[in-house]
Amino acid sequence: MRSNTLAGRRYLRRFWPTMLAYVAALFFAVWAIKTWQPTGILLVALSILPALPIIAIIGVIGLYIVEETDEFIRARVVRAMLIGMGFMLAVSSAWGFLEDGGVVPHAPAYWAFILWCIGWGFAQCVQGLRDRMAGSGEEA
Repeated sequence: MRSNTLAGRRYLRRFWPTMLAYVAALFFAVWAIKTWQPTGILLVALSILPALPIIAIIGVIGLYIVEETDEFIRARVVRAMLIGMGFMLAVSSAWGFLEDGGVVPHAPAYWAFILWCIGWGFAQCVQGLRDRMAGSGEEA
């Protein structure tokens, strides 16, 4: 993500506190569930707690796309996101069929977001390398 635009700087100011909230929520929820062994609504609340910052991250990413005024950068980011989505859908679909066949174990659904992020990041790296090799001077 380029941070030399106003939208990029805003994105980073929103992203890092939200990501820190995710890490804190995840560690707290795992600790609390193991320590307290809750049931009912408390278990539901603790289980969903780490998802809330992830949902906020998705909103932060959406705000970045809306606020980015450099059309070239916005197009590159959206292209990378689409590649990431394709990667996530391909891996999830293949894994699902392997899972149905009993070849692989069940994977938690939260891996979909992780796969999307991996695909998005890889696509941005490839775009940056391609640009550097072409000599355009643009970075991912």
